Amino acid sequence: MKPRYIHTYIHTHPKLKSKMKPFLHGRKHAKKYGGSPDDYADIDDFIDSSKIAFPDIRHRALLHSSFGCFIVEQMFGRTRINSAGVTYSPRDIAEDHIIQDLGFIPTVEKYLNNMVAQPWMSGTNKSPNKQTKFIPIGD
Repeated sequence: MKPRYIHTYIHTHPKLKSKMKPFLHGRKHAKKYGGSPDDYADIDDFIDSSKIAFPDIRHRALLHSSFGCFIVEQMFGRTRINSAGVTYSPRDIAEDHIIQDLGFIPTVEKYLNNMVAQPWMSGTNKSPNKQTKFIPIGD
């Protein structure tokens, strides 16, 4: 079976002094919960998927948080069964992934407290409403 990991970059965390490639996350999960690293690839890929939109370390602000763990549980279910027949929690996988990367699980508040609110975020600087044009489909 071909590995399902789509990311190939190396990210580091000085506190952990380790280099975590996505496959290494999977190996750690497999060691802890059983099965193979591929059993957890879709969860790890989802957590790191924000790199596609913002390819630097700040991508972690979107899913590397307690809220991201909640989203993983909503997307992948409360429990799953790995290839060894062991039931595990996708939320546990998300929590482990984030701890491996950051050393702890931050809240969204921890990320957003450092964000400067911009006027456009409130919606008060909307462009004037333009007339909607309807394009007929078919006859």
